[in-house]
Amino acid sequence: MFKSILVPIDLADTALAKKAIDTAATLARTYDGKVRLLHVISLTPVVLAEYVPADFDEQQRHDAETALAEVAAASGIEPARLSTAVRQGGIYHEIIEEVTAIGADLIVMSSHRPAMRSYFLGSNAGHVVRYAPCSVLVVRDS
Repeated sequence: MFKSILVPIDLADTALAKKAIDTAATLARTYDGKVRLLHVISLTPVVLAEYVPADFDEQQRHDAETALAEVAAASGIEPARLSTAVRQGGIYHEIIEEVTAIGADLIVMSSHRPAMRSYFLGSNAGHVVRYAPCSVLVVRDS
């Protein structure tokens, strides 16, 4: 049923992602599928560009890839079923792009309980749920 599962992760809060990773791992084992962990790096605002080193984006990508590899190693998912990716851009836009790129048929993502501001402004999880071309499973923190 679910052969390709995408799990977007915020490396600033890997504890929140644990439930989503565990859920994706269970589904991958059940349906003989694969899991792709994704982290999206936000674009550096133009106003700050002159204040950061020239290789800032490359360093951010390297740091994210290293941290994501650590999360992957600790996930307990067999390496043959697991891959990682780092993208840069708008979070929900890049998640949707990655779904298309890998042909994912499920997104499993974590989300905080909605705050009042989320009801008016929306959230990344909300955007993904609305615009994803595949099923989305939102795992809430307790």
